[in-house]
Amino acid sequence: MAAADFPSRFSVLAFVFTFALLSGFSLASDPFVSYVFKVSYVTASPLGVPQQVIAVNGNFPGPLINATTNYNVKVNVFNHLDEPLLLTWPGVEMRRNSWQDGVLGTNCPIPPRWNFTYNFQLKDQIGSFYYFPSLNFQRASGGFGPFIVNNRELIPIPFPKPDGEISFMIGDWYTQNHTALRSILDSGKELGMPDGVLINGKGPYKYNSSVPDGIEYETVNVEPGKTYRIRVHNVGISTSLNFRIQNHKLLLVETEGRYTSQTNFTDFDIHVGQSYSFLVTMDQNASSDYYIVASARFVNETVWQRVTGVGILHYSNSKGRASGPLPVPSTDVSHPWSVMNQQRAIKQNTSASGARPNPQGSYHYGQINITKTYIFRSMPPTKINGSLRATLNGISFLNPSTPIRLADNYEVKGAYKLDFPDRPHDNRPPRLDRSIINATYKDFIQVIFQNNDTKVHSFHIDGYSFYVVAMDFGNWTEDRKGSYNNWDAISRSTIEVYPGAWTAVLMSLDNVGVWNIRVENLDRWYLGQETYMRIVNPEENGKTEMDKPKNALYCGALQGLQIAQHHSSASKILNGQLDLIFSLMMVLLAIVSAFC
Repeated sequence: MAAADFPSRFSVLAFVFTFALLSGFSLASDPFVSYVFKVSYVTASPLGVPQQVIAVNGNFPGPLINATTNYNVKVNVFNHLDEPLLLTWPGVEMRRNSWQDGVLGTNCPIPPRWNFTYNFQLKDQIGSFYYFPSLNFQRASGGFGPFIVNNRELIPIPFPKPDGEISFMIGDWYTQNHTALRSILDSGKELGMPDGVLINGKGPYKYNSSVPDGIEYETVNVEPGKTYRIRVHNVGISTSLNFRIQNHKLLLVETEGRYTSQTNFTDFDIHVGQSYSFLVTMDQNASSDYYIVASARFVNETVWQRVTGVGILHYSNSKGRASGPLPVPSTDVSHPWSVMNQQRAIKQNTSASGARPNPQGSYHYGQINITKTYIFRSMPPTKINGSLRATLNGISFLNPSTPIRLADNYEVKGAYKLDFPDRPHDNRPPRLDRSIINATYKDFIQVIFQNNDTKVHSFHIDGYSFYVVAMDFGNWTEDRKGSYNNWDAISRSTIEVYPGAWTAVLMSLDNVGVWNIRVENLDRWYLGQETYMRIVNPEENGKTEMDKPKNALYCGALQGLQIAQHHSSASKILNGQLDLIFSLMMVLLAIVSAFC
């Protein structure tokens, strides 16, 4: 290369390097996205009352994580709260890598004024998810945000490309912050009725005189005739919500990473922790704006009328403001069969590809022999040793001081017990315990969620999706297997279980690690309604489970291994970016050498 050409070509290369660094994308064969999250308190008034909320990078809700299948994701989390913090990513399966799961049984918390970088790859997955803080009831104050995993370019989506995308974070909300709500539960009381429902961190539009003046509400601007993909996540504490857009059809297309058979609904029940995608076409005449509504379900709706989130859908050619009564749900919760039938209508789109170029329906789960059955029964909270606790199979879980997989790695004895019962036993009183499931790698299991509590529960299993094959009222018995959908059941990670009812799911234990099983209803989870599933490959060869990360935090019996963090202003900026800078420099030097 001529010497005169070098500066100009090097300038171009430097520009490419700088752009790649700022955009967070690698020039290497395995691309990645990189985020810095500063989690802190801010003051907001979503329901007209100033209160402390948890923001990410100053935003409530937090920013979008937007990635693509096979991307590596790095999230450098700085904890500016006054208490420990963990972020978790429900539904994002963390293949072979429970070290990054962000729950107390698998990770030591990030202490105040410390940071930790999560590092994981999105393998064989697409869809709509979200993240949130998993400790100390913090989700009740915010800290959540959307997480999208896109198809690779070579994998078609099973519908025309939408003209745009819109995310909705909906959830019940209290004007007291998470520490005050924790104190209520610690005192042995229930939380009672929420103060409202938020849509994207904002309160209700003033649709009648019951809504105070001056509340900021969500407005979504759309163009007539266009079709948008609407992603909806229920990030609330414990209230099931009915979502609807006045005069518009919701075409269901995806839930938690699986494409569904495409079915139109006028409204849809979204339970705590669940995520859905709909296609919505702006096909109205725009005589006025339209209501976006998220209202409480399975409660006395007359009493709970004020617990309603209302936003506005605004066409660019709208002729006036929305007015009049809100649209009502099409199903009556006093007829439980009708609401259960909505869930039963969700089927897998067996002709669509998922994250890989093979049909989702090619996995014939209904033809696999079930090797183990687990029945997880939830009951109303009860007093154990004088404190109100929630249980699963009679056990109220106590998180170990040393996380389970870390205890395994360092052979810490007595951190937990592998004796969680595979079904409820009525001959033992409820108890506190660190009991987890000793599951067998590559088993194909049946899990029955039996809800003998008085409220709808949402159950979630980290690290996995499962086939929802049946649900019904009453108590599950073996003869109910004859009613299972063994052909096109939807696969997902969070499923509702109605009070006095059961839900059956099937799953293959092919993801090594320690994975949390919990109720997503935050009050019950906080009171102990969870456990873990420990799955170890006895022939581990380094290919079925990731090694402990080099930046692992230490606590409990291993606290002495932790090296204190010391941050200057400069190191805070650079922390978590050094590996990115180094890899990009290596690529840049290689390109320069090639030119020379």
